[in-house]
Amino acid sequence: MFVNKMARYELLSPEAIEILDRGWRRIVSEIGVQFVKPEATELFARAGQKVEGQTVWLDPEFVLEQVAKAPREFDVQARNPANNVHVGGDHMIFSGVYGPPFVREGNVRHDATMEDFRKFSMLAQSYPELDSAGGVICEPNDAPLDSRHLDMIFALQTLTDKFYMGNVVSGPNALDTIKMTEILFGGRETIEKTPATISLINCNSPLRWDDRMLDAQFEYNLANQPVVLTPFLLMGAMSPVTIPAALVQQLAEALSGIALAQLIRPGCPVIFGSFMSNIDMQSGSPTFGTPESAIGLLCTGQLARHFGLPFRTGGGLTSSQTPDAQAAYEALMTMLPTFLAGTNMVMHSAGWLESGLVSCYEKFIIDVELLRMLRVEFTPLEIDEAALAFDAHLEVGHGGHFLGAEHTMTRFRDCFYRPMLSSSKNFERWSREGALDAAARAGEIYKKTLDEYEAPPLDDAIRAELEEYVIRRRAELGD
Repeated sequence: MFVNKMARYELLSPEAIEILDRGWRRIVSEIGVQFVKPEATELFARAGQKVEGQTVWLDPEFVLEQVAKAPREFDVQARNPANNVHVGGDHMIFSGVYGPPFVREGNVRHDATMEDFRKFSMLAQSYPELDSAGGVICEPNDAPLDSRHLDMIFALQTLTDKFYMGNVVSGPNALDTIKMTEILFGGRETIEKTPATISLINCNSPLRWDDRMLDAQFEYNLANQPVVLTPFLLMGAMSPVTIPAALVQQLAEALSGIALAQLIRPGCPVIFGSFMSNIDMQSGSPTFGTPESAIGLLCTGQLARHFGLPFRTGGGLTSSQTPDAQAAYEALMTMLPTFLAGTNMVMHSAGWLESGLVSCYEKFIIDVELLRMLRVEFTPLEIDEAALAFDAHLEVGHGGHFLGAEHTMTRFRDCFYRPMLSSSKNFERWSREGALDAAARAGEIYKKTLDEYEAPPLDDAIRAELEEYVIRRRAELGD
């Protein structure tokens, strides 16, 4: 995994942080937050918070006391120990796109299938820049709704040996994820000691945690599996249009969700989640890769560090319908501040297209190329006497060239970044070889990667036990 040692880019002054701090305190104490699950409101009531129906008014100091119980950093184990990850500090972990119901291959856009889900899992396994395939890489519409989560988790467990994200559609689905994870890792005690999944719990913004998400959160928190508690904010729709107002709402929602997690199981790991962008005020459509989302992202990183929490934000986000120049520059507009902020967990790192409606194979490769380049760009420059190459000047002299110098010859294999996607061919050669643009070249690369994919080894007995669980649960669910 990547360790980001570069300085953080911080926008907020101490005075600005104080104003934002007063803002979230007013929301939780004067407006309150809705929790649509009786067990959640009961926990808050027993802790001395004001509760009326589904609304909880929170003492800000109580919230901070609960937040302080969450670990600043923690580990998550993978099936292959070489792929274990550390969450927090300077560490950055990257996972693939999450949630789209559609898939794009070349010029064809179609309903996502289970085969697409498997292929994206295989691609994520193939690229070391990704620490996880993610969770709902795409929504396989050809699989039964009630049981498709079983096949999805099984694919993540068998086609990859990296950590995976759990299902959050319901409490029973979350419990299925936990049970299958127990089988893979050797029991409940093993995964409670070192978590093996990370799951996304979205707030139904503004200021409402719904029952399905809370059902899943309870299951994961009770099993000591970390959750990413994420306000879903599109400024102008789910939050006010100003960035400071969105930041204040984000703090109120995320911190209240984290407080609940600590009431469920004190000390359980959590991640401060952020998904912030804006809508097009002319059409109402969501937009991504905007300057406003980048500013909000940088501020979020600073605020998460202020509260001592690992955080999730960013990704290769775009509103573009195809993997074109817009898709690339909007993805970079989001991914660059993701690195500048020192984000700990980055979802949607590869494959996101069309405002999250589409998982795209070509965009997946373009995003991996971006990740590869940014990892080099954010590796601190090492400066020593050898790097100054004084002897090379003595060898070449005035007006010469350095192509054949000893300094060059000993370093040419790895002195510069070598792209897997970009083309630097001259025009004649590029034309002769088909005049392929970046999207077409990405198409060739992902197909070659799938052709060369090799599944990571898995013990036959564990595979058989997982298959038996999936078959039994599918029957119990009536599929």
